[in-house]
Amino acid sequence: MSTLARWARAEWGAIFSAVRDGLVARRWRAVPLTLTAVCLTALLQYAQNRPWGYQFVQNIGCVRADDPLWLALLRTPLSLFVPALDLPVWGALVQILIVFGIAEICLGWWRTLLIGYAATLAGTLYARVGIEWGPGNPFGLPASDALVVDTGPSAAVVGLAVYVCWRYRAYFTAALVTVLMVVEVIVKNNLAGKEHLAAIAAVLVLCAIRAVRRRRRHRHRGGERRSGGSGSEGEGPGVKPPIQS
Repeated sequence: MSTLARWARAEWGAIFSAVRDGLVARRWRAVPLTLTAVCLTALLQYAQNRPWGYQFVQNIGCVRADDPLWLALLRTPLSLFVPALDLPVWGALVQILIVFGIAEICLGWWRTLLIGYAATLAGTLYARVGIEWGPGNPFGLPASDALVVDTGPSAAVVGLAVYVCWRYRAYFTAALVTVLMVVEVIVKNNLAGKEHLAAIAAVLVLCAIRAVRRRRRHRHRGGERRSGGSGSEGEGPGVKPPIQS
């Protein structure tokens, strides 16, 4: 096996195995959330491009930093599935199908929904803070961004990609996604790019919290085994512990 193949297997092997096994065992039933999200996104795209549906979609799923906070929070969950009007809808559908699908198989539907929403909410809330900071701050935004319609799955997709890679120890890929988002902001300094970084920051906080909780749990179990005078054998050098859901 070549060096590149060994690296690819070490980086993506666990994710690939989890997705393959999930699809073989359950087929389309492994991704009900993903399929629902794809259908909902396509339906909202169809509606917002019709005279009778445009204002309706705006009212239920389009967020602007200029909106009252309570209204933005109310619309944020559905805004994840409203494709941006200035981008091709197939891009949003492909993002959801691939990234949500992998995440749903690897993490379960409720964790996928929770992390995707947390990433989207982080971007939505950042927009308000960034406008308050103003364009003079490196992390600030111009006042005109308060009127920009903030919709689409991209923040959730970026956040889920980073979380799944961290969970399955594909650290290089997680770092690569982060670097690409930084480059996006450098090349095109706009609201969407900075919201992606806010989404990554929120997910990294979730990763840190999970890591601390796992470490404490392992210490507690280790203390119980030592106090009981028995315990299981270690896994041996170089052997990774199994991924826990």
